[in-house]
Amino acid sequence: MDFDDTEEEAAFRAEARTWLESHAPYRVDSGKPRVPVADDDAQAHHVQACRRWQRTLYDAHWAGITWPEQFGGRGGTAMQQVIFSQEQARFDVATGALTVGLGMVGPTLMTWGRPAQQDRHLEPMLRGEEMWCQLFSEPAAGSDLPALITRAERDGDHFVVNGQKVWTTMAQYSDWAILLARTDRSVPGRGGLSYLLVDMATPGIDVRPLRQITGVAHFNEVFLTDVRVPAANLVGAEGEGWNVARTTLAAERMAIGAGGGTSFADVAALCREVGGVSDPVRRQEVAQAYIGFELLRYLGFRVQTALSQGRAPGAEASLLKLAFSRQSARLGDLGMALLGPSGIATDGRASAAGFWRDRFLGQWSMRIGGGTDEIQRNQIGERVLGLPREPSVQIQYPT
Repeated sequence: MDFDDTEEEAAFRAEARTWLESHAPYRVDSGKPRVPVADDDAQAHHVQACRRWQRTLYDAHWAGITWPEQFGGRGGTAMQQVIFSQEQARFDVATGALTVGLGMVGPTLMTWGRPAQQDRHLEPMLRGEEMWCQLFSEPAAGSDLPALITRAERDGDHFVVNGQKVWTTMAQYSDWAILLARTDRSVPGRGGLSYLLVDMATPGIDVRPLRQITGVAHFNEVFLTDVRVPAANLVGAEGEGWNVARTTLAAERMAIGAGGGTSFADVAALCREVGGVSDPVRRQEVAQAYIGFELLRYLGFRVQTALSQGRAPGAEASLLKLAFSRQSARLGDLGMALLGPSGIATDGRASAAGFWRDRFLGQWSMRIGGGTDEIQRNQIGERVLGLPREPSVQIQYPT
């Protein structure tokens, strides 16, 4: 494992840091307490802030570092993207609300999209002008995505879509969606699925926000009733949507596993605010949190080394998402334990109580989104360790 930048990487890092220092405030040194996205207005403000920062990146030619120049990107290396993300994490800016588009849809369209689809969607996405959501999960399917039953039936030069999706992140703010639907019900499981691009302004789409335990409607359920989607919006071949979706899902796991948000500096600041940690059990938990951050950092170094050497990441990439979700759970529990009763108060004496309360309450979305921890363990067992597959179950779909 190589921890050092090459000469070219060090020059790129210096360039990125200089630009960020002149365009964004430092996060840790800002002096502001960490605050949660406490209500819908704050969430809407966050979405707009992400759009503005993405446009700033685009105008300065820092957006889409690995994207080909023909799509508006920088045409750089994966290692350069890693370096820029590391540097940007030190500043009080984010593009998290655009993750579905930038981190999942973009790579999928560059791999599978037709030229007309790439020309229409990639640059607006990169400029922060169009926000995307993911219409994959369903109430009856859960993590068993191939069991989905939403139908897309061909009608001339359109598909007519009927069904329900759930846990759709930021659907209420999104302009476009990626949709996985069943176009051939005679083929079970992964067969017969197709991958469509859907304009969220299309008649027949009903977005109903789901208010979570944190008080914010981050997820949504989406009902589709006779929604007409142009056949030109089909990505890949009809009936082969699972192959396209695998590209999206792999990108999603990497995006989640990349982490961000909470750091050990936040844990240390909380320890200082509550007056230190005298309980030896709590001290051990703080130490375990530090170890968790270090493990994630070294896993990241392994991915970084592979990218720097022009190799595809191996097992460490599969482990990142699972490791990150486990760390999120550990931090949420630790934050509330350190705060004690003040952690549940709306006006507690600890200025960061709301932030840690949301970390605790929101940990389950991280452990479910992008594939549950159990699904990730199956993936690692079967695809990384080569263990026997789970038994298959034949699914009967309603007609």
